[in-house]
Formats: sequence, C-alpha cells, structure tokens
Amino acid sequence: MNGTITDVPGIQVGQDQDLAGATGCTVVLCPQGAVAAVDVRGGAPGTRETDCLAPANLVERVHAVLLAGGSSFGLDAATGVMRFLDERGVGFDTGVARVPIVPAAVIFDLVCGPPNVRPDAAMGYRACLAAGSGPVRLGNAGAGAGATVGKAAGRDFLMKGGLGSASLEAPGGLIVGAVVAVNCLGDVRDPDTGQLLAGTLAPDRRHLAGSSELLLASTKAQLFPSNTTIAVVATNARFSKGQALRVAIMAQDGLARAIDPVHTMFDGDTVFCLSTGTLEADVSAVGALAARVLARAVACGVRNADGLHGVPCMKELA
Repeated sequence: MNGTITDVPGIQVGQDQDLAGATGCTVVLCPQGAVAAVDVRGGAPGTRETDCLAPANLVERVHAVLLAGGSSFGLDAATGVMRFLDERGVGFDTGVARVPIVPAAVIFDLVCGPPNVRPDAAMGYRACLAAGSGPVRLGNAGAGAGATVGKAAGRDFLMKGGLGSASLEAPGGLIVGAVVAVNCLGDVRDPDTGQLLAGTLAPDRRHLAGSSELLLASTKAQLFPSNTTIAVVATNARFSKGQALRVAIMAQDGLARAIDPVHTMFDGDTVFCLSTGTLEADVSAVGALAARVLARAVACGVRNADGLHGVPCMKELA
C-alpha cells in the first residue's frame, strides 16, 4: 500500500502540469474498464460526458476519468486521453470502432498564473504516457498545479490549494482510494482534528480569517468565482452504476468534513466513483469509507502544496 488511489487494483494515475502557467491535468486510467457514476453538488460545474454515467443510460464502464485545470477550456485535455486509449484499442465496442469513454471535470485555476495557459489535448496525452500504479504526486501536481483555496475576501487573500490523494484498506481486502484537486471557495480543515489548515487570509496575510465567518458577517463579502473541488474515489468492490452513484453521493460528505463552506454557488464540486473489482461489499460501508478517504485526501492536497506566483501555502503561515 502506498497510501494513494493507485492502491486500488486496476487504477493508474498520470499527471502533467505547467507550473509557469499554473495549470495541469490528472488522468485516472482504468484500461480494463470500471463501472462509474458521478455526483455533482456545486453550483458552477464544468464537466464532460457525465450524462452517460446515469444509471438508466447505456454505457456501463469508463476507461479513464480526467481532472483538469483551465476552466471549460481544460476539457480539451480529454481529447488527448481519448487518442491515447484509441491508439491502444481501448474503448466501448460499437461494432465499427471502439470509443473510449472519458468523463471529465475541471476547476477554475486561471487566477494563479497566466489566464491564457490551459490544459490541452497534448497535455492530456502526456499525462497518459506518465501513468502508472506508483504513489501519486501531490501538491502542485496535475490538476492541482494552479489550485487555490479561501476566496471569501477576494483574490488578495487566497492561499494555495493542490492535488491530494489517500487510501484505506478494510478487513477482507476491501480498498477505497481517492484523488482530489482542492480549489475551493472555503477553508480546509483536518477532518480528524478539526485544525484549520488553509483558507481565506486575514489582513496580516499570516493568519486565517475564517471564510464562513466572513460570509456571515457581511452580505458584501468579495465572493470570487474561481473555485471547484473535483475528485475520483475508487474501490475494488463490485458495484452496479446505481450502487456506485450511492458511493459518490456519500463521498461528498468527505468534502463537507474538510471544506467550510462547501457546495456553494461559486463551486462546481464533482465526485466520480469507479468500481474496478469483484469483491462483494456493502454499499453503505464503502460509502462511509469513501467519505473518510476523500476528506483525508483534501487535507493532503493543501499540506503538500507549495507557494506559487506569489500565492502563499500552508507551510508559510505563522
């Protein structure tokens, strides 16, 4: 066990980023296919091919999930993921061609670096080339490269977010893992201790002001629409699309444990669930584990972030 989502059998992760441009993408590959579902809670999502994941729709399995920066522009990176899979004959068999199924979600990270630098098809392809089953790179990596948190007081008081991952193994061989790009409007807390880790800075820029308190204190809070936390949770349990949807729904509670406030009108919070295995497991138990793992992955993302382009990180606080 390496403590990241690649502990789940059948899951590989690849990343590519442009730190000068403060953006990047993270691809979760499952070339053998994985039953998938998605739950969207934020008020401003940016997504691709999420409708096909509805339990009533035809396609049962996906072959990758892409998390990317660049706002809606970053959805272009999914084209590179499709090309990578197509070259290897991976996809949904239509009888005349195999079509790779690659749902995607994006964060708005255009404020950390130059706004005209965004993930594209070439970056998505490079992320696939870098994919493997080793430990996932954390912090300023992949979709977390330009992520920021704590924007209740505007652009001058935000902090660096990042890419986080975690995993847990339960008795009987059940494994649940998560990977997340943490780019929230609110603050991030340690879900196990309640300690405030990163968020909206106070005027001295060395302490935290408390995002929820700022929102409650004034109706004129400088809400900054450049957010969204996006994640993938995966398990080696065997689930239907409906069961995977329940796990994704429960996993959203992990965001609520680690982010305050969460699921706002200025966030597009989206959680995918992938089921890769044959292990029999209780849906509610896996959902509970998914929430715990995702909360820890969120904290991991800000703990491993480094300051970038003048945006301070957790390590720089007093």
